[in-house]
Amino acid sequence: MLTLSYEYKLEPNQLQISMIEQTLGVCRTVWNYALRERKDWINSRKCPVNACSIEQEYLIPADEPYPSYSRQAKALTEAKKNSERLKSVNAQVLQQVLRTLDRAFSDMRARGFGFPRFKNKYRLRSYLIPQLKGEVLKGNQVKLPQLGWVRFRKSRDIPEGFKVKQVRVIRKASGYFVMLSLQLDVDVPQPFPHGHPRGLDLGFDKFVATSDGLEIKRPRFLESLQRKLKLLQRKLKNKKKGSNNRHQLNRKIARVHQRISDTRKDWHFKLAHQLCDEAGMIFVEDINFRSWQRGMLSKHAADAGFGQFVNILQWVCWKRDVYFAKVDKDGTSQECSQCGANTGKKTLDVRVHHCPECGYIGSRDVVSAEVIRNRGLSDLGQGLDIKQIACGGDLTGMEATSSSQEPETGNLVARLGISHNSA
Repeated sequence: MLTLSYEYKLEPNQLQISMIEQTLGVCRTVWNYALRERKDWINSRKCPVNACSIEQEYLIPADEPYPSYSRQAKALTEAKKNSERLKSVNAQVLQQVLRTLDRAFSDMRARGFGFPRFKNKYRLRSYLIPQLKGEVLKGNQVKLPQLGWVRFRKSRDIPEGFKVKQVRVIRKASGYFVMLSLQLDVDVPQPFPHGHPRGLDLGFDKFVATSDGLEIKRPRFLESLQRKLKLLQRKLKNKKKGSNNRHQLNRKIARVHQRISDTRKDWHFKLAHQLCDEAGMIFVEDINFRSWQRGMLSKHAADAGFGQFVNILQWVCWKRDVYFAKVDKDGTSQECSQCGANTGKKTLDVRVHHCPECGYIGSRDVVSAEVIRNRGLSDLGQGLDIKQIACGGDLTGMEATSSSQEPETGNLVARLGISHNSA
């Protein structure tokens, strides 16, 4: 099953805009009520068995079961019978809100995420329609529950044969958008190792350095608009909370942030396509970029968007039939790419690699990218000679393919009509 996501800008009328805002408001109410119910149940179990608080206490029976998704969904069905506001929103949309909340609690326990937070109108900006019936698309219009036919800017055609399975309506600073989840019943094979290998090293000084010697400086997306952002945020302090002037100023600030985000994402896509040119294999370090956003470099890490770039690169590699893999990150700046000797730890001010064993001298970032490439090839070759593979030796059990040829996956993606800038 092949799944794609296409995003278009909506052009709703005033009635449809008010209905979208009403749906977002009801979803926010359901989220906050369900979260409050879960928090109250959890806090009621924190009281010591031999004493109660002298300030306040939760009056929840000891035998009251935990408000799981199934219980809250059943309670929501009963509440819709007596509430006209809940009836005005599609039932599956509200159930999807409860599923998202339940998944947030699961991620908190399993993946160490923070406790789910209450949502105001700035935090909850989208809702999901999980199922659609009948005709969904007609020209430049999409049919949505409660909204009817809504016009959108058809900036690109939908590939032939794909069906719309889910729809997400998103409110951004620049307007309303619709994200279509498209599916096609076809199995697309994963790219296999072939062609020219390329290792990538990400960093703060140079955004990316390749094993071919290419070094790309990190753009300052935030710094380019930081002065304008500071002036707007300084004015925000003098605006009364809840006033129309404060709301309008918040929208201006949000538009600046969206411009920064869109510029960063566009640059990431263009760079990913550039790196895939004339490459059959791409290797990167397996890094937890969340840890990079802690400490004194957190602002620069968030501005660079390393995690988003790696996700985009993986998608572009799959679409262009380039093999993508992650390798062990430990010691890439300490190992020599020519002889494999350990040169010891380097401080951040040392930008040149010098191996005392073989005498190899090169840029620190480029040498790290070469080590990443060698590790990726070593994992594929299962112990074969690294230099032989890097020079074009055949991989065991794999058919060599020139990077100028168009393998099976690339032909299939081309036949489906998927544009190179799709996400």
